[in-house]
Amino acid sequence: MSKGWEKVFYICAFITQGSSYMSPRGYGIMHRLHHAYTDTDMDPHSPSYSTNIFSMMLRTTRILSAIINGKYPVEERFKKNVVDWPAFDRFANSDITRLTWMAIYTLVYVQYATSPWLYLLLPVQWAMGAFHGAVINWFAHKFGYHNYEMKNTSTNLFAVDVLMLGEAYHNNHHKHPSSTNFGIKWHEVDPVYYAIRVFNRLGIINVPKKKLGEDPAHIISTTPLAEKAEMVKHDVIQDN
Repeated sequence: MSKGWEKVFYICAFITQGSSYMSPRGYGIMHRLHHAYTDTDMDPHSPSYSTNIFSMMLRTTRILSAIINGKYPVEERFKKNVVDWPAFDRFANSDITRLTWMAIYTLVYVQYATSPWLYLLLPVQWAMGAFHGAVINWFAHKFGYHNYEMKNTSTNLFAVDVLMLGEAYHNNHHKHPSSTNFGIKWHEVDPVYYAIRVFNRLGIINVPKKKLGEDPAHIISTTPLAEKAEMVKHDVIQDN
């Protein structure tokens, strides 16, 4: 992806996330840490090291803030090729910007809320990004099913994931963290995978054709049953 398109997606993230904006650079680094240290005391967001979902969210927020502000020790390998727009991050992460978004959301509720009870949703609206992340990082490490036996607690939270746009296939993602398709079984449709293919076709991003065509999820979904069993068996044996 070109630097110009990186900035476009930065702005899109800011507009769609609003007051719960998460720095793409900060989140990218934190996500790599999660995969490297899943379910250990170095995992930025593991239910195994938090007493409840809110304490995990608070811990994650503190770590993310420290990463963004350069106060969290991060090895160089976790920073490699991560997108970065420092000036925009400073603006988007500032208190005044977040408060402005919160005020805008509040005014929308004042104008359109049909019942006082709807105002109970306002705090969720303010922190929507954090709640979305918590659903995956908490519940998809506690409930759901497995396609792969892993040395961590990751699960696939939903059999069909529309709500989280494929992120709920968390066990699949932990098995194939660099895969462009989080779905493995025929019913595990990952909408973002098809968006990636469209962006790739339009030249917005550049994913090698071989990687799109030989995605682990694609291979397993189109391979005869006997071969699937052997591939899954091999993957389990090779797990770290």
